[in-house]
Amino acid sequence: MYKFEGTMFLINLPCVFLALKIANVNWQSQLNKAAHHTSDYSSTEAILRRGQAFNITLHLQTMVQSGDNFTFIASTGPSPAESQRTKAVFNLSEEGASGWSATQEPSEPGCMNFTIFSPANAVIGRYKLKLQIVSGNKVFSTLLGQFVLLFNPWCPNDDVYMANEKERQEYILNDSGIIFQGLEKYIQQEAWNYGQFEEDILDISLAILDRSLNHRQDPAADVANRNNPIYVSRVISAMVNSNDEKGVVEGKWNGKYCSGTNPLQWSGSVTILRKWYRGRYKPVRYGQCWVFAGVMCTVLRSLGIPTRVITNFNSAHDRNINLSIDKYVDISGKTLHLTEDSVWNFHVWNESWFIRRDLGSFYDGWQVLDATPQERSKGIYQCGPASTRAIKQGDVNLDYDSSFVFAAVNADYVTWIHYSNKRKERIYSDTRKIGKFISTKAVGTNSRVDVTANYKYPEGSLKERQVYKKALKLLAVRSTGKRTKITRHRRRSSVAWRQNMTQPAQNPSISGKLILDASPVIGQDILLTLALRNLTSDFKTIKVKLRASAILYTRKPKAEILQLSRSVKLGSEEVKEISFKISYSQYKTSLVDDRKILVTAVCETKQGASLLVEKDIVLQDPFLTIKVLGPTVVHKAVNVQVTFTNPLSEVVTDCVLRAEGSGLIKDQLRINVARMAPMESSTVQFEIIPYKSGTRQLQVDLVCIHFSDIKGFVMLDVAPA
Repeated sequence: MYKFEGTMFLINLPCVFLALKIANVNWQSQLNKAAHHTSDYSSTEAILRRGQAFNITLHLQTMVQSGDNFTFIASTGPSPAESQRTKAVFNLSEEGASGWSATQEPSEPGCMNFTIFSPANAVIGRYKLKLQIVSGNKVFSTLLGQFVLLFNPWCPNDDVYMANEKERQEYILNDSGIIFQGLEKYIQQEAWNYGQFEEDILDISLAILDRSLNHRQDPAADVANRNNPIYVSRVISAMVNSNDEKGVVEGKWNGKYCSGTNPLQWSGSVTILRKWYRGRYKPVRYGQCWVFAGVMCTVLRSLGIPTRVITNFNSAHDRNINLSIDKYVDISGKTLHLTEDSVWNFHVWNESWFIRRDLGSFYDGWQVLDATPQERSKGIYQCGPASTRAIKQGDVNLDYDSSFVFAAVNADYVTWIHYSNKRKERIYSDTRKIGKFISTKAVGTNSRVDVTANYKYPEGSLKERQVYKKALKLLAVRSTGKRTKITRHRRRSSVAWRQNMTQPAQNPSISGKLILDASPVIGQDILLTLALRNLTSDFKTIKVKLRASAILYTRKPKAEILQLSRSVKLGSEEVKEISFKISYSQYKTSLVDDRKILVTAVCETKQGASLLVEKDIVLQDPFLTIKVLGPTVVHKAVNVQVTFTNPLSEVVTDCVLRAEGSGLIKDQLRINVARMAPMESSTVQFEIIPYKSGTRQLQVDLVCIHFSDIKGFVMLDVAPA
């Protein structure tokens, strides 16, 4: 018997050679993983990056004969073939046609050291490495073992090459991050545990590729295309949602979540991916946009593609891709669903970094990918990769789905009051509302970086208008090549139409603003003021209809909370304020987990002029404090103390405190909190034993049926043992 042994794994093999006997094969796991930046993977396999040499050592029981010829065979996929570059055959000291090569290095007696080099465009995935020896007129072949080959952002010839080391550390090696949510004027940080190096996650990422529709239809062709990050990232964008391919996460934006997990309760990707994998690929319930983006970031980073999470505030969902989002309200301020278009408070997607051989080098760099199932692309719920440079230049005809992303950040927002089927009044068209504060986590810190300038020129600039006009023109050409009319500018040019739509139907005679008197906190009354101003010297009587609705982050109304009417008399250029409140008793049974309320005021004068004033409100949770009671060192226990407060004026029961963090806690920790009196503060203490050094993110989440999650996180610097 002989065996392979390395730092990370051990394989027993039968003795098959007559001319040469191998005692064992050392895969130099520690050395190779350090050189390939794969030491963080919790796996016993050799994990390597393409376009870079790795070393193996054969320990021999017999001497090599002078006439022995060595040939290596690397293969991947169910039907390896040299013609599809899923099989490489290469002789010692000769570079094969595939770009693979092997050289013999100096070694001690009884050993043979080999350096094996894979090309920078090799197919990624799990490989078998065989050694074939021709000795005299006999041929012997044996399996040396398996390894996983990944994309290589450190290799200048790889399509995913990223030159900046700090960016590589962030977009490949950082296993935690921040996802921005909330409103454009109230941006919140939410911690997310990517955990791409945790046990099983790389295996799960490869399994996602193997479960795709492309793989099931033509496994050999699918594997052959896995050398291309454009192809791999697009497949992942389809597989992270479950709409077509029984993918990882099932989306849900309405109703109850009793048959699954509320999307707001997820804090990371690891639990989701393991649940899908161990549940025999049954989609995990439920996700919304940040969940899809968080999971996709984990999978792409694990495969070696530099990836980050992006949040677009006031994100347009333009179903008919005409670059206009029409919102209709009735005279009471109630939102009417007369169109399938919508504007979400925020939407989260991904960007991945690679070159675009299909489009040309101008479009290299960050590429938008969106796994949230919104629209079909080529018949499947997938989106991207769309070059951010294509989006900024208005090149909406380029692959993939650049028109959809362009609309998400550039569409006009047109508001109408709908009086009847025969009468509607355009109140305003806002060319600047959509696509605000496009955000991502900074490199090396948790601060927010605004990347809006990567997507569009400054709002109102001449260049921005030119790009918009260019996009409208391109969108009027359908896939048949025939030019068709976009109905909304049938009688005038797109520029004239847009300039007209940026002004109200007539000069406004009144203006208004909704003001919060204090920061709104869940469990307390919400105090608001409507300030109205007469912009003319004429006396005016104004009818005001106020409405408050509980909404989702997609701005879809879920429940009515308040309706009231007022009549206000305004003298010449006079300002008056109307104060009102939304009591806790009014909103507590209607508020959804998003903790968002939309307040609208429709103001009409006897002269027929109308004004619509809107305000989005996010109720703040009480703070949750986390204290680590001692130094954090690998393999040494340390206590964590968490203090939180019941924000309600009533008793709450059956709460659960959850904690997780890659490198800190291997499985999510759950602690029951039986009862909290009104406004009571509670403290819970638990122990963690860090198992990885470096900067780590500890997340804590208080889950309760009486109010939405209270979340917090802390960054820990864990010292080596």
